[in-house]
This record gives sequence, C-alpha cells and structure tokens, in this order.
Amino acid sequence: MARTAQIDWDRAKAPSLEAFEDLAQAAFDRLPQAFRALCADVIFNVTEFPEDDVLKELEAESPFDLLGLFTGVGLPQQGYAPQTGQMPNTIHLYRRPILDYWAEHDESLGSIVSHVMIHEIGHHFGFSDEDMEAIEQAAG
Repeated sequence: MARTAQIDWDRAKAPSLEAFEDLAQAAFDRLPQAFRALCADVIFNVTEFPEDDVLKELEAESPFDLLGLFTGVGLPQQGYAPQTGQMPNTIHLYRRPILDYWAEHDESLGSIVSHVMIHEIGHHFGFSDEDMEAIEQAAG
C-alpha cells in the first residue's frame, strides 16, 4: 500500500513550548469574537509542568495529573475595577502532561489543546468543573 505523505520518524520531535503557544493561539483565534473580547486581559502561559506548590495545593498525585489551570478571579466575582494588587487572570497550559495525554488517547493534539484552553476559559467565565461537565454532556 503506497502512502502519499510519510512521516520522517527519525526526525520527528514533540512540539516545543513555542509550538504549543502557537496551538493555544490558534485555538483561541477560533473562538467567537464575543468570547475573545471577554478574555482580552487574560494572560496565556505555556510551561512544561505545573509548579510544585500548585500540585501540592490541588493534591495531585503526579505532575502529569494537571493539563491546564485557571488562576485569578472569574468574571462574575470581579467588581467594577480590579482590586489593588490583584494579579491578572491567567490560563496555564502544561506541555508535558498534555503530550502524555495525547500519547494515550485517540485525539489530535490540536483538539486536546483546544479542549483544555476552552475548559480554563470556562473558569474565567465563572463556571465550575461540574458546570462544564454538565455542559459537555448536554452538548453530546
């Protein structure tokens, strides 16, 4: 069976942090403009793994347990103006745990990055994990 597009496995590498940033930006760019406007002040941060203090606080058993994280104050909880000293809302994507998840599941890497990004944006909008799970189940 002839293949038209071969992958050069000898040269193939896992996407770099920069490539992950590009994937995250592409996922964000595909969102409706109204949602992107509500995320104008959100910082997107791609790192290899979550920080040790984050893992401890969330009682994670492994650094691979967390694919992404929202830190900050959700839109519904914010006042008219940010509080003095309030850190900006940040969405963290963790490259190595996402790659590990990708290797174990039958999904495209872009789809996983998009899912994690949208999930964390949901927290920015004030949704809990349970809220988002219910929305995903209702959507099929």
